[in-house]
Amino acid sequence: MKKAARSTLFVALMPAILTSPQSLLAQETPRSDRHYMGLLATTFNHRSVGTQSKESAWGTGGTLIVGGHLTDRFHAELRAGTGATDADVSGTDLSLGIDYFASWYMGLHYPVSETTNLYGQVGFSYVQGSATLDNPSAPENVPFRALVEEFPDSNFSISWLAGLDFEFMNNTYLVLEGGRLFKDTGTDVNSFQFSGGLRYEF
Repeated sequence: MKKAARSTLFVALMPAILTSPQSLLAQETPRSDRHYMGLLATTFNHRSVGTQSKESAWGTGGTLIVGGHLTDRFHAELRAGTGATDADVSGTDLSLGIDYFASWYMGLHYPVSETTNLYGQVGFSYVQGSATLDNPSAPENVPFRALVEEFPDSNFSISWLAGLDFEFMNNTYLVLEGGRLFKDTGTDVNSFQFSGGLRYEF
């Protein structure tokens, strides 16, 4: 009799067990239905500056991200960013600046653990920048005089990124990434972006 009563009680409690907090966690919104926003601190590394010495220089800026998950593995996003400090080329009076940029990406992300994802994405960027050169007649500045009028000579470019995100709070991710922002086909300057910051999914 007692055994039958226990069985009846277990059956009666099943709905409550299935809707316990642990069960509700398993019913979270699928990632394919989520959107996200992010804010990143960005450094720009300009390489192959100049036709002869191929100098490099670093500048800083920021990036805003808005995107969405198309499936549990694929995503699409828009980015907008701006420069904060110009990149000064060592040994010269040349500075390269990113006034602003806008990018569109399609990407694939792969979970390596419950809280960590690897991702890669490719797309296109529009970049508006400028170059300034003080004392252009100085010998060390002569090879860079053409950049003042031409950088960037081509505003559109193919971009790519690879990164890692880590969920340290509910739907909030720490992001670390790097990749190419643009390649200027006119001046051969190859500009890369390295970023870190936060992304929130909703």
